[in-house]
Amino acid sequence: MSDNKVRQQLNFEIERISLNQLNELGNQAVALGLIGGHGHHRGQYEILRQGEVLLMSPQAAIPYLQSLIRSVTEGE
Repeated sequence: MSDNKVRQQLNFEIERISLNQLNELGNQAVALGLIGGHGHHRGQYEILRQGEVLLMSPQAAIPYLQSLIRSVTEGE
């Protein structure tokens, strides 16, 4: 397998892992009542929170959701 193919495969796997993590974080935030919903919309990640639609890159959504979840779980 060429270096370029290996690089493409690694990038694909990293993206897949990130999307799985994002989905898990979104589901956890929904379960905690922090957001109303989440999903992909036109290349952006959509988060429904307090009647607002937040659109951000998947890379920005991961730390955003992590921070939301941490804000309620650290005191437990």
